[in-house]
Amino acid sequence: MPGPLTVISPLLLAAVLVASGVAKLRRPDDLAGWADLGVPAVFRRTWLLRLHPWGEIALGLALALLGGLLGELAALAAVALMAGYLVFVARIVRSGTDASCACFGARKRVTGATVTRNAWYVALAVMAAATTWANPPWGGPLLALRGDSWLWALGLLAAAITVAITMWPAPEETSTGAQPMTEVTGASASDDDLDYIRSRTPAVPVTLAGGELTDLRTLSMTGRPLLTLQVNPGCGSCVDIYERLDVIRTTLPEVSVRLLLTQEPGDSAWTEKGESPSLHDPHRYVGQTIGQNATPTAVLFGLDGLLAGGPVVGSHDIFGFVDDIYESLHGERPAQPLAAEAGQS
Repeated sequence: MPGPLTVISPLLLAAVLVASGVAKLRRPDDLAGWADLGVPAVFRRTWLLRLHPWGEIALGLALALLGGLLGELAALAAVALMAGYLVFVARIVRSGTDASCACFGARKRVTGATVTRNAWYVALAVMAAATTWANPPWGGPLLALRGDSWLWALGLLAAAITVAITMWPAPEETSTGAQPMTEVTGASASDDDLDYIRSRTPAVPVTLAGGELTDLRTLSMTGRPLLTLQVNPGCGSCVDIYERLDVIRTTLPEVSVRLLLTQEPGDSAWTEKGESPSLHDPHRYVGQTIGQNATPTAVLFGLDGLLAGGPVVGSHDIFGFVDDIYESLHGERPAQPLAAEAGQS
């Protein structure tokens, strides 16, 4: 007769997978989120994104209802999946980026706690792979429940459901739209523009690529409106922004587009000199002041010393933000919207 561990480990992992899949169906992820996690570009396809939660649910049901050879194959697939998840989140924590994941639907920042949680899931998957072969081929661990095993299984399943519910935060609304051009140029705003509360550009120190020290407010009020792109080379979505940086600048020649890096000028491979030198903020003064340290983040600063739009987080929303700024400047969308191009890649 299968023992408690033979029954409990696949059922507990099945509950986690089904909860994760259902949460993703409630609040689907996007390809930018996969890029943040470091998913290889070859796998960042819309059809795979849509199939992903259904695959988790199917795998969870297979673990709960199958034993023998089929159950063993499902458990091995779960080991590979959970190990892949663990590698992704561990790589993010090691790189020191502020990436997030939609592991249970709503996006949450990846931290050491995320790594610990995923390591536990890998351990569950390994235990399931080591024991599930002993369960009945049809019916699996659910059919194998006997006697006190019910108490163990129900208690642990209740714990899994409780954890899933606890980690299932309500969706948050974010503002991603650019503001009318009156705000970008520093002209007086109309009544229709007052729904965006414009705070003053922070006068925090930033370092130019050549080592010169300035402050963000002074810089934003010189010459052209300033669009900062807070990025980190270790962030997948940031790479998407960096690779289209020339396109962004070509789309918005009226705006000074600058990279905002959290490394010293000599420590970053993305340091830019020349006409639009990168800005460096190793102490994260800018992010702390505007209330957003995530990468990538875009903020538009007007010539009047006030924020004109943002902060906007995530590569897809940033590309849409650039399209909105273009529309504010020209009265129409760009002929080749960046957001549409990014969605096709």
